[in-house]
Amino acid sequence: MDKKDIYEHLAKIYLDASQKRKKKNKKHPEIRNIILIFLSFLLGFGLFFFTIAPKKKPAYNSSFVLLLQPDIAKINFNFDPARKEVYSIRLNNLNLNKYDSLTFSVKKTNFRDTINLRVEFTNAFKEKSEIYIRDIPHKWEDFRIPFSDFKNINDWSDMYDLSFIVEEWNTKEDNGVVYVSSVGVAR
Repeated sequence: MDKKDIYEHLAKIYLDASQKRKKKNKKHPEIRNIILIFLSFLLGFGLFFFTIAPKKKPAYNSSFVLLLQPDIAKINFNFDPARKEVYSIRLNNLNLNKYDSLTFSVKKTNFRDTINLRVEFTNAFKEKSEIYIRDIPHKWEDFRIPFSDFKNINDWSDMYDLSFIVEEWNTKEDNGVVYVSSVGVAR
């Protein structure tokens, strides 16, 4: 065996090895393409939701909100024997002097019904004051009511309870459901 034969033999081995490597890389091009398409889609989807999609505004434009009842409360009314349905939150002598408004979200289930909701504060001195939310919406709506609208409360330092009341004379239908959520006080 001379030098030329050895070089040809080595070249053949080298070329065969490089062709096998190329064949291995071309073995699953579909999977690579699918992965690239999926990653491109994922990147585009992420860019849309983090840059292009409109940002949701906070429900309450406030520097601080103290949630009194974060869960959704259901006021299920049926005025067959009853005259009103009440959902109350015990405030346990909470001092609300640092706050200036009540915040909550509310909706009704029957879009044809007209419901007016009474919102009532009571303090430890038995001072009561209420306001009415006229025509509760069918979709969630945020409300912010200044404490100054509750005219009969003079002392906010020792609060007893907060009530949401559906009264028979303030509804069109005799039965239905009102949901109240994210009840808090804000400053």
